Amino acid sequence: MSGLVNVLVIGAVIAVVVFRQCSAQQITHDRRWWVLPGILLVLSLREPGLVDPHHAVLSAAVLGAEMVVGLVTGAGWAWTTRLWREADGSLWSKGTKATAFVWTGGLALRAALYGVAALMGIHQGTAALLAALAAMLAARGGALMWRAGQMRPAYGDSMHGDSMHGGSMHGGSAYGGSAHGESAYGGSGDRVMSRPAWKDRV
Repeated sequence: MSGLVNVLVIGAVIAVVVFRQCSAQQITHDRRWWVLPGILLVLSLREPGLVDPHHAVLSAAVLGAEMVVGLVTGAGWAWTTRLWREADGSLWSKGTKATAFVWTGGLALRAALYGVAALMGIHQGTAALLAALAAMLAARGGALMWRAGQMRPAYGDSMHGDSMHGGSMHGGSAYGGSAHGESAYGGSGDRVMSRPAWKDRV
């Protein structure tokens, strides 16, 4: 039964991951981003098949390589994710084409490691996959929260709602828009602010 539960958990996590990658998600600086990776890691450690007892050293080496792949994939996922700030100051993220390439590369490396393990006669259960997922999500969450932290508005707004980086007293943008509502990068106040105009990248 535990194997079936693990399969269901892995399927649910992958579905959440794909959804987050393909849709815009608001970043709220939630300090609990590590909860899901922690749960997955605990589940993997509770499984007896995390390391093949018949090939303990080789199995541990393959598992370590899979964890590294998970960490690199997660970090790459975070660094290729597009971050931007909406007009209301909220911070959003969304995966890019580069993120998809990172995912593809990570899956290819994971499949290659699984194939190598199979050729060496090493048995790998769902516990190894859970651990790799935990490493990937932990790296992604930590790196993304770090990037988001670098984009937080500075303190010191004026009493008229001026922006943190020198906006005017009449509603200038966060990066120096004019007194007539020009966009952050110089658009006219009579035109609708386009998405690239206020998109803030790291």
